[in-house]
Amino acid sequence: MNELKYEFYIAGTPAQVWDTLVSPGQVKQIYYGSVIRSSFKPGELLEYVGPGAEGDETVHVYGTVLEYVPEKILSFTHKVGPSYLKNRENYESRISWQLEVAGGCTRLTLIHDSWHPDDPSYAASDSAWWHILSNIKTLAETGRTLEFGD
Repeated sequence: MNELKYEFYIAGTPAQVWDTLVSPGQVKQIYYGSVIRSSFKPGELLEYVGPGAEGDETVHVYGTVLEYVPEKILSFTHKVGPSYLKNRENYESRISWQLEVAGGCTRLTLIHDSWHPDDPSYAASDSAWWHILSNIKTLAETGRTLEFGD
């Protein structure tokens, strides 16, 4: 499968954009009410937990931190939470967030790659990333998120 790659230019500093990726209150706003839980140490667990099929502590996504450089890069393996499996194999992919200063703004690049050819999460991820990235941009620039109405 192809990688999913997106670049957004955000009117904010790398620190402001970084906060939307790792600060619990901001993550909750962009990831459908989920918070990120992690020590952010390479080799340790990272998970997105929030309201879902298994209650308020539903694990939506989890993986292992691969690289963490504040305000520059966050990379981790990606698996869907158990409530999404429905008797299917849980394939692993990789998510990498990269931040760079670009003039007076920040370029945020998301690369979601290392997909298994049979992973059914690919199409859903391609659709969901547009909402998440749009919310990251809007939150960093305005302090609020979008109302998608879906």
